[in-house]
Amino acid sequence: MSEKKKAIVRKLEFDGLMHIPPMNLPHKLLRELAYFFNVVRNKLDTRYGELSIDQKNIRAALCLNASGELFPDKVGFKELSEEDKEVYRSFQGKILKNLTDLMMDIGVATDEDRLMFKRVFILYIQMAFLFSTTINKVSPVHMPLIFCVDTIREWNWGGYVLEFLIKGISEHHLKKKKFIDGCLYALMIVCFHESKHKTWMQMQSLDCPG
Repeated sequence: MSEKKKAIVRKLEFDGLMHIPPMNLPHKLLRELAYFFNVVRNKLDTRYGELSIDQKNIRAALCLNASGELFPDKVGFKELSEEDKEVYRSFQGKILKNLTDLMMDIGVATDEDRLMFKRVFILYIQMAFLFSTTINKVSPVHMPLIFCVDTIREWNWGGYVLEFLIKGISEHHLKKKKFIDGCLYALMIVCFHESKHKTWMQMQSLDCPG
């Protein structure tokens, strides 16, 4: 992205996602994490014991807001203005590559362009990372937030990431779905962070050199 676009992302308070390094992890590892996650108790069983997975450590892992209300479930299309209905229709059926290309190609010189960039970016981070699914098209699940750009920082992203992930893992466990919806990378980052912290605490208790 250009520096102007990065500045917009920072104002939206999603710049923490910029610091997550590219990860090429085997699906087997991510499925193992899901297998050891107890969706009833929100606990992840590891060699260091049980790790609690909650909004707080999801927030720390992804640098997202984790307070306030969860997202609206859907957009009331009939209640939208004609202009917003046109915006809604313009994104229907778009695949991730369409969003990627548009996000990189669009200019940000005017207010209208900047608003479009924000909407495309919000859809992109949902589909590509935070609420990933096996469906590679923009769906009604992703739409509500593009009409909440002015209040985007106030929504409970951490809570929704966790809720969406729990639902995905539950369906994998109970319905034997092959693929798992949700941000399993968040689970992995929390696991690594918490395990590292526990290891450091154990070393300190044993007076081992750090």
